[in-house]
Amino acid sequence: MNFKFNKRAPMYTLEEKLFGAGCDHVRVTLHEFAESLGNAIDARDHGTWAHSDEVAEVSLVLAQCMGASPVQRQLIHIAGHLHDIGKLALPDNVLNKPGSLSDEEWAMVREHPGRGADIVRPVPEFAAKGGVADMIRAHHERWDGGGYPDGLSGKAIPCGARVIAVADGLSAMMQDRPYRKGMSFVDACREVERCSGTQYDPMVVSCLLANRRAVFDAFMSVEESRVRSFANRGRSREGA
Repeated sequence: MNFKFNKRAPMYTLEEKLFGAGCDHVRVTLHEFAESLGNAIDARDHGTWAHSDEVAEVSLVLAQCMGASPVQRQLIHIAGHLHDIGKLALPDNVLNKPGSLSDEEWAMVREHPGRGADIVRPVPEFAAKGGVADMIRAHHERWDGGGYPDGLSGKAIPCGARVIAVADGLSAMMQDRPYRKGMSFVDACREVERCSGTQYDPMVVSCLLANRRAVFDAFMSVEESRVRSFANRGRSREGA
C-alpha cells in the first residue's frame, strides 16, 4: 500500500525545512522535545505508563509497514508522542478519576484532541495540512464517522491520525486501569481486528495483523527502555 498524503500540501516544504541537509539538529531537537512532553503527559495521568512512547513507537512501525516516506514517518512519530498533549488542560480530579465520568467530565475529556492541536499549531513545522496538529486533532475520529471532535470518516481522516488511532487503542487496551486489567497483546490485536471498518481504518488494521511481530517488539523496546531509565536514575541517586 502506498501511504498517500495530499501532495499539494506543504509536506515537501516541511521536508526541506525539517529534514533537509544541515537541519538534522532541528529535527532531533523537535523530536526530543516532543518525547519529553509525552513523558510529562504520562506522568500526570496515573492510569498510564509509557503510553505516549508506546503510541509513538508503534505508530512508527505501522507507518513504515504502510510505505510512508521518512518524513511522514518522523511526523507521525512526533504526533504519537504528542497525541494526548491536550490532556494537560484537564484538572487532576477528572484525569485521574478512578470511577465513571459524569457527562460534564466526559465532555471535558472529549475536548483534549482539539486543545492539543491548538497547543502545537503555532509551531510552523507542525501546522501543515495533514501534519502533526491535524493528526493530534483527529486521533479519536472513527472510520465510520462516529468519533470526535469533528465526526470525520474514512479517508477524510488524516492518514497519520488513522495510524495513531490503532496504536493508541492497542496501548490503552494493554495497560492496566483502576477499573480493569490490561489485555494481552494477542487479545488486544483481536479487539482491534473486531473493530476494523467501524472504529479503525481496515488498511491500518491489515498492516498491524501482517506485522504483529514488529509491533510487539516495539512495545517490548519501550518497556526495556523505561526499565533502563529507572535503573539509571537509581544509580544517579545512590552516587549523589
